[in-house]
Amino acid sequence: MSDAMSDQERIESRAHLLPEEAAVGSEDAEAQAEAILAESDVRESDRNAAPDTILERRTSEGTVTPIEPPD
Repeated sequence: MSDAMSDQERIESRAHLLPEEAAVGSEDAEAQAEAILAESDVRESDRNAAPDTILERRTSEGTVTPIEPPD
């Protein structure tokens, strides 16, 4: 048998609410888990799929103003 969990096992595992989720409640924890895992799978397969995500690739030279030596 594979080490990978089946989709149903993943959903059941994720359906246990995190403390933050339990604080606000969930009408259907399994449906919530399924949606979270589906979105996670999309993001994992396509790193540009996250909404409002801008991936910047720059070095520290591009983010810090160089200090000018004294005259």
